[in-house]
Parts: sequence; structure tokens; C-alpha cells
Amino acid sequence: MAKKHAGMTRREFLRNTGLATGAVALAGLAPTTTLTAQAGEQKIGAQLIGKLGGPELVLDPAKWPKKFGEAPMLAELVKSGKLPPVEQRVPEEPMVVKPLHSIGKYGGTWRRAFTGPADAENGNRIVSTDKILFWDYTATKVMPCVAKDWKVSDDGKVVTIFLRKGMKWSDGQPFTADDFVFWYEDVYMNKDLQPTPNPDFTVNGKPGRQYKRDDYTVVFEFPDPNYLFVDILAGSTAMGGGQATQQFGGRTMGAYMPAHYLKQFHPKYVAKEELEKKAKAAGFDGWLSYIKNRWDWRLNTELPVLAPWKTVSPINTPTWVLERNPFYYGIDSQGNQLPYIDRISMALAENLEVVNLRAIAGQFDLQERHTGLSKLPVFLENRAKGNYDVHLDPALNGCDATLQINHAYEADPEIAKWLHTRDFRRALALGINRDQLNETFWLGVGTPGSVAPAESMPYSPGPEWRKKWSTHNPKQANEFLDKLGLTKKDGEGYRLRTDGKGRIRLELMTAAGSFIPHTQICEMIKQQWKQIGIDADVKEVERNLSYARIANNEQHISIWPNDGTEVIYLFPRHALPVDPVEALLGYPIARWYASNGQQGKEPKDPQLKKALEMFRSAAGKKPQERYKIAQEIWKIIVDEQISIGTVGQSPAVMGVRVASRRLGNIPARQINAQHARTPCSSHPTTFFFKS
Repeated sequence: MAKKHAGMTRREFLRNTGLATGAVALAGLAPTTTLTAQAGEQKIGAQLIGKLGGPELVLDPAKWPKKFGEAPMLAELVKSGKLPPVEQRVPEEPMVVKPLHSIGKYGGTWRRAFTGPADAENGNRIVSTDKILFWDYTATKVMPCVAKDWKVSDDGKVVTIFLRKGMKWSDGQPFTADDFVFWYEDVYMNKDLQPTPNPDFTVNGKPGRQYKRDDYTVVFEFPDPNYLFVDILAGSTAMGGGQATQQFGGRTMGAYMPAHYLKQFHPKYVAKEELEKKAKAAGFDGWLSYIKNRWDWRLNTELPVLAPWKTVSPINTPTWVLERNPFYYGIDSQGNQLPYIDRISMALAENLEVVNLRAIAGQFDLQERHTGLSKLPVFLENRAKGNYDVHLDPALNGCDATLQINHAYEADPEIAKWLHTRDFRRALALGINRDQLNETFWLGVGTPGSVAPAESMPYSPGPEWRKKWSTHNPKQANEFLDKLGLTKKDGEGYRLRTDGKGRIRLELMTAAGSFIPHTQICEMIKQQWKQIGIDADVKEVERNLSYARIANNEQHISIWPNDGTEVIYLFPRHALPVDPVEALLGYPIARWYASNGQQGKEPKDPQLKKALEMFRSAAGKKPQERYKIAQEIWKIIVDEQISIGTVGQSPAVMGVRVASRRLGNIPARQINAQHARTPCSSHPTTFFFKS
């Protein structure tokens, strides 16, 4: 029965506020949706989804400001002699940002929530302008960031990036090509720190190299054409992620590091015996864990950073606090050094329910992470009381609750046989009633269908692939299963294994604390699969345990969004088993792919292998050809049901944005995409408190 709210069902509430199924709810979510809502509903729906907008970079040096302004808190430090004047802190070649609506005011603390030491994404998505390259607010055009410019050789083998003259780390030391050299020679090429090459820094399985041409010029060189590499440097990738996304929790990538600071923890520069002694005195088991802790921007408050805010109270405390970087390289179009807001204070929330209750009460200034779509009626009802607005930012990926099949599973030969059979997977897909899921868990604002990205993306195989094998058709599903020989059933109507060991029972593994109620969704799928005689065992496990089970190749099917796959080359791990860091579709296959066949296990499925070969070939191709390859890869994924889609292209993951009405330069709609580091594509440095 639908949950009652203020004397009406949740669906009735949404209809009355213009958010029911129909055009309003879906305006801007899915280009192919038929608009059926009435005019009044459309108006309210359009207000919640809004028009995409964002700040722009001023790229013409002739239009750059010649005078600079600074935050009062920094002006005080200058006055007392603790900081050099702003003219000496801003680089000669700054990043100039024209704010969305207006030049802002300085000051204030941005209040939000985080869920504990594992919630690094909460901070790095805000400070990700420490990436080499980035995207514009539409997430379709590569833009300068840490690098002021770049150049690709005609043959695609050399990518040169040009750094900003006079740019500095947060401690005032120069940021130069030497910081790239240190990362490449002393971290990436050090087998203790980086045992195997990262796929992001290879092409056709062959490693690239990096070197310094001069203090402000860095060269990436490959043995084969790698036209994709510019996108990789701009994406949420190992090479392009920068310090914020790639240097925490033991990660070693990011392409540069503060050499002047980290050399004191590296055995190339300090005697190993002395370093080990230092590490043990600091409470670490050796120099390796010590240096990884020292370059972790969330934990080490002394670490120099390039980001607009730096950690002053670590993530492993009840309040994770970031404070402005006095040497940040960005200014607004009138010369005021960014960011406008002094600090970000994230309060620890015991669970997601607490996050949402605090947001509803107006205790956060801006929160888009962990705010639940299921809470939308309550958010809307409390807007005036909490003095906030609600914005819906639909994502472009195909599915928020993807059934990720383990294509390397082998522990139970009978289950393995069926998971590796295409028509069995198709039957599972046809047995799911996506409209029922959408109404119940997405409040009708999602798009039911396959795992393919939105049709507005150049990677989309086309609208017909949204429905292929992805509509509710239990009759056809049963025909598939009967033809496979699964005709014997037990007394409850469940199909029996062919080895005589009882009914076929598939395990659906979910991770606790996910943005979307995957466990409840799976319980509904379990009920739906009764119609086709397939039993399911839904198991919710702690998130780290789910990763361990995946690494041990123990899972049948795991449930997770396929977020990031809308730009499949930049975040492929939720579409294909290519990255051992998160290999939901088969860890041994991902190791095989990442090691170029040296480790792991080759996939048995010829179509999956074909998709992986096509994916590897794409780096050497120019954009239009890459798009065509991606479209063919998606056709294979959908036709073979490599993973099974349910409902997507919704605001359910990081798209329910609660913003205080006191804040300025907040876009009505912002792009919601992994590669654009939502909300960083909106340049949070330009957000400000109006009073």
C-alpha cells in the first residue's frame, strides 16, 4: 500500500504538486518521453528541473582583470605580515571565471553533511578544480583547469600541456613541471608504490611516458595514437582526477604531486633506515603506508594542495572542515580571488536518514549528496520553513539500479552456466516490471529501460535500444527458459536446477548505505521473478564487504548504478569489466583486461570479449569514430544483457539538490555526471552568501 503523507498517498501528493508521471516529471530527463501532463503541472515540474546553466571561463588574456581583490580574512593576514599581497599570490596566468549570475560577496561557512571517513567523494567533488583539464558546465566541452592549454600532435601520439606561470601550492611554493616529474619518476615508476601500469596511462596495452620540456610544459608521449587522452585528462579518471580524487585511501595516481613536501617521506631522498624509523615513530608500519598517509588530502592538514579549499579538520573527525586556499589560482571576471565562501563544514551523520532529516530542517546550505528522491514530498512541503529551494538534476546514465552479472562466476557450476547464457539473462530482464519499480521507488520520474545512456549523448546506440529486452514480458521470458530445458518446477512453481540439487536460486547482492534503496528494489524484483519461476535471495552487505566479495569472485549478481557510463571511455567500470578497482561484472576478467592478458582470466563469452577489444581500440581513434565504436559496444551490452537495466536517467543519484535561499549563483539545473564531478562543474568557488 502506498505510504500516506498528510492525508494523501505519496503519488497523490506528487500529482498535486505537478511531479507525477508525465511530461512534467520527465521534462529534461528523457528526450523521447511523451508530454501528457497539464499546463499547470508542466510549470511546477519545469521549476524543479530548471534550465541548465553555469559559470563560464574567460579565455582571452586581453579580457583578464589587472587588479585583484581578496577575502577580508586574507586581507587581515596580509596586514599582519603573515601572507604576501594578493597580487603575489595569484598567478600571472590565472583561471578567470565569469559567475553564473553576479559577482559574489566574501565570507561565510557552507554547512553540509558527510557520512564518515569513507565519504571522500563528498569533498573531492567540490574541490576538483585541481584537475589538469575539466569540462564546461554542459559537460560536453573540454576546458583549461590546472593547465592553461594543451596541444595534441597530428599523429595523436603526443599530448603537451602548458601550465600557468606563477601558480603556487597552498603553502606558497611554486607549482611547476617538477611536480609532474616527481609523480612520474618517484611514484608511478616505483614498483613498491605502483606495482603495475594503470590502463589510463597505456594505449593498446602499451605504456606511455611523461617528461618535462621546461618549467611550465609537460609532455605525455605514447607509442601509438591516443586521441582519447585529452578526454582522460579532463575526466574522472586515474590520470585526470588530480590530487583530490586520486590521492587518498592509498591511491597513487593524479599525474602530479607536491614534490617539495613529499620528498621528505621518500627513500630516494631520505635514507631508508631513517625513514622507517620516522614512519614507526609516527605510528605507521613502514615508509609506504607513511607516505600514502602524508599525500592523503583528507587526513593531512599540512599537505600543500591546489584546490580552492584545504582540509583543516580531517575526515576522520566528527566535523570535516575545509578552509580557503590563500594561493588558489582562480579569480572572478572582476579580479576577486576565489573562492567567495571562507570554509566548508561537514557534520558527521550517523546514517542517510539523519542527513535527510537535517536537510529537511534547513540545517544545510547546499546538499546534493545523500539526499533521497523518496523524501521529495517532504522536502517540498518544508521549503518555506527551512528557507531552501529544491532542484532536480537528472543524470544521463541509463540505470540507477543495475543488475551487474558476474561473467567470471564459477563457484557453483550450475548457477555459472545460467549466468553465462544469453537467453537466460534475457529472460531475467523480461521478467522485471520496470514501470512498477519506477512508480514505487522513483516516484515516476525515472526512465524505465536498458542500461544504455540517454539518447542526447553521442554514445547512445539510439532510442530503440532503450526497450530492447527491457520491457515486462513474462510470456516471452518463460518461453526462453522452457527452450533452455528448465521445464521442471517444484511445488511452488520455481524452476529446478538440472543437476538435481533443488530450485535455481540467484543471489542479488546489495551494499548498505547506497543512495537508492537497492535492497527493497531487489525484493520487488524477487516477487516479479516468481512469474517466471526464478527464485532470488536478496543479501544486503556492508559496502567494504561487498567489494571484498567481488574481489574474491563470490557474487552472482550485484546491484549498483551504472553512473559514469554515459561517457563510457572515461568511466567504463560500471559497463564493462575493465578496472580491477571496481569490477562488478567479473574481477578476474578485469584483471585480465587491465594486465593485457598477463593476469586474471580471459572472458569465455565471445561477444563480451569483442566489446572489450573494441573498447581498447577506441583510444587511437578521433571523436566521431570513437562515438560509433561506443554505440556498437552499447548494442552488444544491451543485446547480450551483459548487465540488466531497470530505471535510470533520473535525479535519484546526486540529483536532489537542496539549496538555501541565502546562496547566490546557484544554477536552476546543473549537469549531473561522473566525469563532470557534480557539483564541481558549477564552480562552487563562485557560490556566495547574499547576506
